[in-house]
Amino acid sequence: MILRRLLHLIPVLLGVTVITFLMMSATPGDPAEIMLAGQNASAEQVASLRRDMGLDQPAAVRFVHFIGHALEGDFGQSLFQRRPVASVIGERLPATIELSVAALLIALLVAVPLGVLAGVYRHGVVDRLATIGSLLGVSMPGFWFGILLLILFAVRLRWLPVSGEIDFSAMPPRVTGFLLIDAMLAGRWRSFVDTLRHLVLPAITLALPMAAVLTAVVRASMQDVLRRPFVSFARAKGVPEWRVLVRHALRNAMLPVVSVAALETGSLLGGNMIVETVFGWPGLGRLVVESIFQRNYPLVQAAVLLYAVTYVLINLAADLLYMALNPRVRP
Repeated sequence: MILRRLLHLIPVLLGVTVITFLMMSATPGDPAEIMLAGQNASAEQVASLRRDMGLDQPAAVRFVHFIGHALEGDFGQSLFQRRPVASVIGERLPATIELSVAALLIALLVAVPLGVLAGVYRHGVVDRLATIGSLLGVSMPGFWFGILLLILFAVRLRWLPVSGEIDFSAMPPRVTGFLLIDAMLAGRWRSFVDTLRHLVLPAITLALPMAAVLTAVVRASMQDVLRRPFVSFARAKGVPEWRVLVRHALRNAMLPVVSVAALETGSLLGGNMIVETVFGWPGLGRLVVESIFQRNYPLVQAAVLLYAVTYVLINLAADLLYMALNPRVRP
């Protein structure tokens, strides 16, 4: 099954590459004109720059060249940074991974206990609060909620920083690129705490929609499992209630949650573009937004390919975990 899913990755990546290339090609704007804006450049200078960047070639030729080099692991040069695309993405990727992992942990720590309590105490206060919270979390746009958090905790109360990943004066020596890990390796706890303070607001903003969806799924799944005969049988045997809930009900209730969590984790990659832009987080999502405005074709195409690969691999890992939890679906 794993080999089959990996083979399915080939047409997916090809389709994503074609769609991304066509959309970027159809977007109005010329990278050469954007780069030379405000410099009173002549038409000859713009044409020369387009020729240097290979933009004077037909779109079909540029697409074939990109595919050919991508198969060799070469995604070309970033048009604005004038460095290899892989190097530019590699610098920004750790910040996005840290933010996504933090958001995932927050979402799970909120959704699973709240969903379980709502499922166990049906029609109770916790159940109603969880239902209302899920509706609000799904309905509120992430960027709007993030701005509210900024106004309250950063501007009014001044408890947390407004933007960025870390204060420049607290920057630890870069080893892995993950600031939390680098701060621990260097023994700089001030840097660790400062990074956490910068991470709190964007992580909560990114986690809110995911926590809302997972809470509703855990609640519904828990209520369904608690009505199953094996739960009633376990209670009839005198099994303690906490053991019935943890070992019998919760394990079975988590089966659909795994699939939904995988989909939501993949959506973190798309959602972090807006969140990173709002909070000035120096991650890959913000870089992609900047590159779209700059018409930085090679970087956008490589980043979207990375998103597609990550999404497919996350869902593959979720399928494997689902099979581990539910032996009935094993091939």
